[in-house]
Amino acid sequence: MFLELSHTKMNIFSETQNLAVECYQVTKSFPADEKFALVQQLRRAAVSVHLNVGEGCSRKSEIERKRFFEISRGSLIEVDAAIGIAFKLSYCNMEEI
Repeated sequence: MFLELSHTKMNIFSETQNLAVECYQVTKSFPADEKFALVQQLRRAAVSVHLNVGEGCSRKSEIERKRFFEISRGSLIEVDAAIGIAFKLSYCNMEEI
């Protein structure tokens, strides 16, 4: 981002960054006892989505790019699952999601 590399101009890069920021914002209102549990897991997974997209974009090999994009996809599924748990526990509502 600060280096203004080509991947930072891609829509997917800015969208995954927005996802990570939104996850941080939503988890601010979670109960204090979740600080080192669901909050950290959700934040790490969201940041992982973004970082793996960025790293994948930097790879010259198509096989390597796909590998990082698959890792990113797995982290995205993790975010979705964690949000599902948070929703069931009434830590967030559909508007926030």
